Amino acid sequence: MVNTPEELGAWLRLVLTPGVGTESARRLLAAFGGPEAIFAQTETTLCQVVSPKQAQALCLMPDGCAALAQDTLAWLHAGTGPGRCVLTLGDADYPAPLLDIPDPPLMLYAIGQTAHLPRLRAEQALAMVGSRNPTPQGAENARAFACSLAAHGLTVVSGLALGVDGAAHEGALQGAAQGQLATIAVVGTGLDRVYPRQHRDLAHRIAQNGLILSEYPLGTPPLSPNFPRRNRLISGLSQATLVVEAALASGSLITAKQALEQGRDVMAIPGSIHATQSKGCHALIKQGAKLVESAQDVLEELRLPVQGAQQALNLDKQAPEDALSGDDPERALLRALGHDPVGLDALQARCGWSTAQLQAQLLELELMGQVGRLPGGLFQRMGSA
Repeated sequence: MVNTPEELGAWLRLVLTPGVGTESARRLLAAFGGPEAIFAQTETTLCQVVSPKQAQALCLMPDGCAALAQDTLAWLHAGTGPGRCVLTLGDADYPAPLLDIPDPPLMLYAIGQTAHLPRLRAEQALAMVGSRNPTPQGAENARAFACSLAAHGLTVVSGLALGVDGAAHEGALQGAAQGQLATIAVVGTGLDRVYPRQHRDLAHRIAQNGLILSEYPLGTPPLSPNFPRRNRLISGLSQATLVVEAALASGSLITAKQALEQGRDVMAIPGSIHATQSKGCHALIKQGAKLVESAQDVLEELRLPVQGAQQALNLDKQAPEDALSGDDPERALLRALGHDPVGLDALQARCGWSTAQLQAQLLELELMGQVGRLPGGLFQRMGSA
């Protein structure tokens, strides 16, 4: 961990120097040692490792570097609560799984249960990613899978985004045992802000029972390019990546691609052939991703003990015919719904009810959590874990 203001200032200067990326920085570190040694070199000496333009830039202090160093020191020592630290490449506490990816960050900011950092192992973590606008069933799947997998000792890694990410963090916090590292959120902003704002309370709870990590300096706003880039850390920290729901043009597929490039496994939960949010998962399965229907499938794929594992979601399991027939309107409507998204007109044609009766019964089932309302006036039956 960074121990002195001088060390922190030198690392920030290296990271902030324009035109010097992580690859060039790693060459400099290999040649000269720490950042303070790098900045002690002459421009001529630096040219032996990097380009003349980069060497010239290294000889100048980046704008705002000194102020950022002061702000970071103040953040590190701000009050009580969850731990805070700044790790640099080569620190003993730097997460070991990230050293195996092609582009580990030079600096890593952490808040939460920081004592777990030196013990992080990819074999103990699973990445869960998916749509920011999931179906109700997709959000429930993310929560239920994360809850069950955390209960079996896995740390759930995700990105704190709306939708599947948030549901996965929530499920992990619910399922983890006391003292367990429940979940890790890898974010695309500085750790002095929470994005999206709707997850402020969730972020605070993660800090109490997990970790929030970022490679971006304090004050970094939610810039669009940062989020696809941080995805390599989500997959890199984990033994495998589980895609819960994803459209074909989805950041979750970027995470899956990076996981494969890092030699990690990819799994996907199938969904309705009519749901846009399932197309990405189906594409991954066609390309060789493991199809999973239960937490037990995940544990078996990871070669972890499955005793007492959550049973299959059984999204296609229905009650016996005689239980769904007769005068019970709730069961009759659930049977008519099936498990694919369906519109009001099609549902009315299936059951033959009046519009008023159908809408009243749908509302009742929605309030009971058995039916979810989708965009476009569609409804979908909710499976249970």
